[in-house]
Amino acid sequence: MRTMPPALGEPGRKAVVTPLRRPPVRQSVVVRAPQRRTFDTFVRTIGAWWPVQPFSSGKDQVRAVTVERRGGGRVYETWADGTEVTWGELLAWEPPERFVMTWTMTPAATEVELTFAALGPRLTRVAVEHRGWEALTEEQLGEDCALPGGYTGGSYAAGWALILGRLGAALGLAGPRPRDGGTGPGAIGGFRGVVPPGQHETEGGPA
Repeated sequence: MRTMPPALGEPGRKAVVTPLRRPPVRQSVVVRAPQRRTFDTFVRTIGAWWPVQPFSSGKDQVRAVTVERRGGGRVYETWADGTEVTWGELLAWEPPERFVMTWTMTPAATEVELTFAALGPRLTRVAVEHRGWEALTEEQLGEDCALPGGYTGGSYAAGWALILGRLGAALGLAGPRPRDGGTGPGAIGGFRGVVPPGQHETEGGPA
C-alpha cells in the first residue's frame, strides 16, 4: 500500500491511497536452532524435509533436491531415472543470512527470497517472500499450481506455510506453526507437516 502526496499547487487535497495489485506472498516460522544450522538444514538437506509431494514436478519420482551453493547456482530436483528439473537460479547467495533465487515453477518466472534472522543463540526466524507476480497474466494468476486456486486463491501462501511447517518440524518449532502472513490474496494457513525423526542434520551440516 502506498500513499501519493498531494499534487503541487493543490493545498489541502486529500492523499490518494493506491493498493498494490499483486503483493508478494510472505510467510515465516521461528525454529529452535542456531542461524547457521537452520540455513544449512534448508540448503544442504532440503531433499530430506521438503514435501516433494505435491511441491515438485516429479512428485513420487523425485529422489533428490539440490542447491548449488554459489551465486548463479541452480536449484533442481532429480528423478529416479536421472531426469533433472530446474526450480530456479541463485541471484544472491549470502550464507547464513539470506539467498534469492528465480522461481521457474510458476507459469512465468517469479522470485523467491529466504532470510534467516538470528533471534538468539538457538533461535532463528526463517521468512520467505515470493514476489514478481506482475510477470503473470490474470489467467495465469488463477491457475492451479501444486495446490488448487493459484495465486488469487491463496494457494501459494498456503503452500509456503506448509513448506515452512515441514522445516520447523525438522528443526523444532519455537511457536505456533506458520499461518497466513496476511499479504497474499485469499491466503490460507494452519497446515501441518511431519518429518520422520532423524532426518535433520547435526550442527554445521554435511560437507
